[in-house]
Amino acid sequence: MLPSAGYCYNACMQIASGKVVDGRVELETELPEGTSVTVLALEGDETFEADAETEKMLLEAIAQCDRRQTTPITELLSDLRTGE
Repeated sequence: MLPSAGYCYNACMQIASGKVVDGRVELETELPEGTSVTVLALEGDETFEADAETEKMLLEAIAQCDRRQTTPITELLSDLRTGE
């Protein structure tokens, strides 16, 4: 369940990948000067394992995105709030 007080989702959030070069993060995309960012760093060669059913579900979800069969964030959040 989502917290009712103080909960805020920024639908304009972006995800950007990059690498650390000489101690600085270099992104593969441009962001406006002064943009606040949060960095999540992978540790080593992290992987995860999925059983056949989970892999099938993930591949179908990717295919739906490729076909642009997605759910608008406002609809998703509404469904989460109402428990659907």
